[in-house]
Amino acid sequence: MSTTKYIFVTGGVTSSLGKGIIAASLAKLLQARGFRTTIQKLDPYINVDPGTLNPYEHGECYVTDDGAETDLDLGHYERFLNVRTSQANNVTTGRIYQSVIQKERRGEFLGKTVQVVPHITNEIKDRIQLLGKSGEYDIVITEIGGTVGDIESLPYIEAVRQLLWELGDQNGIVIHLTLVPFLSAAGELKTKPTQHSVKTLMESGIKADILVCRTEHEISAEKREKLALFCNVQKEAVIQSIDASTIYEVPLLMQQEGLDKVTLKRLGLSDEAQPDLQNWNQFLTRHKNPKANVTIGLIGKYVELQDSYKSILESFIHAGAQNEVKVKVRSIHSAHLKKENLEKELSGLDGILVAPGFGERGLEGKILAVQYAREKQIPFLGICLGMQMAVIEYARNVLGLSEANTAEMKPDSPHPVINLMEEQKSVTDKGGTMRLGAWKCQLKEGTLAQEVYGESDITERHRHRFEFNNAYLEKLEAAGMKASGINPDTGLVEVVEIPEHPWFIGVQYHPEYKSTVANPHPLFVGFVKAVYTHKQKQTNASLA
Repeated sequence: MSTTKYIFVTGGVTSSLGKGIIAASLAKLLQARGFRTTIQKLDPYINVDPGTLNPYEHGECYVTDDGAETDLDLGHYERFLNVRTSQANNVTTGRIYQSVIQKERRGEFLGKTVQVVPHITNEIKDRIQLLGKSGEYDIVITEIGGTVGDIESLPYIEAVRQLLWELGDQNGIVIHLTLVPFLSAAGELKTKPTQHSVKTLMESGIKADILVCRTEHEISAEKREKLALFCNVQKEAVIQSIDASTIYEVPLLMQQEGLDKVTLKRLGLSDEAQPDLQNWNQFLTRHKNPKANVTIGLIGKYVELQDSYKSILESFIHAGAQNEVKVKVRSIHSAHLKKENLEKELSGLDGILVAPGFGERGLEGKILAVQYAREKQIPFLGICLGMQMAVIEYARNVLGLSEANTAEMKPDSPHPVINLMEEQKSVTDKGGTMRLGAWKCQLKEGTLAQEVYGESDITERHRHRFEFNNAYLEKLEAAGMKASGINPDTGLVEVVEIPEHPWFIGVQYHPEYKSTVANPHPLFVGFVKAVYTHKQKQTNASLA
C-alpha cells in the first residue's frame, strides 16, 4: 500500500463502552488479514500524561519501551496485536497545548495570534499522522477519548473533520461506538440515544461511516434498519457489539458481524485475504476450557478498582491459558491486613502476588503478606514495590534489622534497605521523571529467574524512583536472599529470590506490561505453574 489509511473511533451516549476493545479487536482482524496496523489514543484531559494521576481516577498507568507513561488502553493494543507502542501512540490535550505554547515561545508562529483553530487542531492532525508518515503501517486506528458532545473533546473532533476532508474519499473513515440500552419496563431496546449521539456528531461536521452498537440483547433486523435509516449509514454498517464473557471473544464477534469487511470496503481495500486467527482461537479454547483452578491473592491498596491492576489481571489470563489453568484472583486490600486477621484473610490461597504502588498506606500489610508467603512456603511474586517489601520483610525478620524500611516512607530509617536512586535525588518535578521504560537485566546462571526466562539477557519496563540499597546486598545474600538479576550498566538489583523457598521472586520492573496473548510473559507463566504445582502437593498431602 502506498497510502496510509486512517480509522477514527468515537464514542457516544456514555463513557466506558469499550472503544479501546473495539479498536483493538478491529486492529486484530485487519492485522490477521495481513495489514500492518497500529492504534493510538487521544485523551482529552489536560494532564500531560496519566503518570501523576491517582489510579482511582484513571486506572493503571501503562508504560511503553521508550518510557512513555500512557493510558491503560495502550495495554489492550499491545496485548491484542503483539506490537509495541510508543510515545506517539498516546496524546493528551496537555501535551498538545504544551507543544503549541513552546512553539509560540520560540516564535515559530511569526507573531500570529495563537488559536484553537488552526494552531491546536493542526498540532492534533500532525500527531495523528505521525505514525502514518513513518511508513511502518498500512492502517492507523485513532481512538478519540471521551464522549461526543464533551467540551474537552471538541478540538479533537474538529481536527478529525479537517483531516477527513484533507485525506479524501476512502482514505479515512469514522466508526462511532454507541449504546443501545434495554429498558426493562418497556421490554425493548431503544435507539433514540444513538440517534441523538449521531446527530451531535453530524453537528460537528462528521458523518459516521459505521455504527458499533453496544447492547445486552440481540438487535433485531427491524432495529438495525431503523438505526441505518435515521443515522444515515448502510444497514451492513450497523454492527452489534453484544456483551461477551471475555474481551478476547470480541474480535471473533466483530468478525461474525462483518466489521472488518465493511471497514475494508469503506477504505477501498481488498477483503479477499481471510484472517488467520488460528493462534487466537487456540488461546481462547485453552482459556475457556481449563483443566484446573487456582486461587491467587492480589495484595494491593487500589483493589476496589480492577483497572488499577489491569495488566496484572490480563497477564494471569494469558499465563493461565498457557498452563490450561483458570486463575481466580482474590483481591485483598493491604491496608486491612493485620497480624490478628492475617490467617483468616490469606488462608486458602495457592499463590500470593504483592502489587506495585506508591505511598505509605497499606505498606505494613504488604510486608505481612510477604512474610506469610515466605514462612508458609506459598509461591510468591512481588512486583516493583512488592519486590521492595520482600526485601524489607527479609531484612527485618531474617537478618534481624527490625527497623529496616524504605527511605520513601521513612527517610530517617537506620536501615534504609530500599533507598532513593542517586539520579533521583535532585529531581523535584513529579511528572515523567521516574526511571521509565525498558532497561537491561542480566540473570545469573543457575537461578530460578534464569530458569523461568530460559535466557540470561532480558529487557523489562520500569516505573520507580527507589531501589535496592546495595550497601545491604552482602548481608542479605549471606542470610539467604539472592540477587539473581542485575542491571549491567548501573549495578541496580532488578531481581531477588530465595533459593530455599519453592518459588519466591521479587522484581523491580513491571513484567505485566509485556505480556500478550501471543507471548504470555514467562514470569507469569512460571508463577502460575508453580502455584498449580503447590496446590497439587497440598491436595495430595491432605488426602494422604
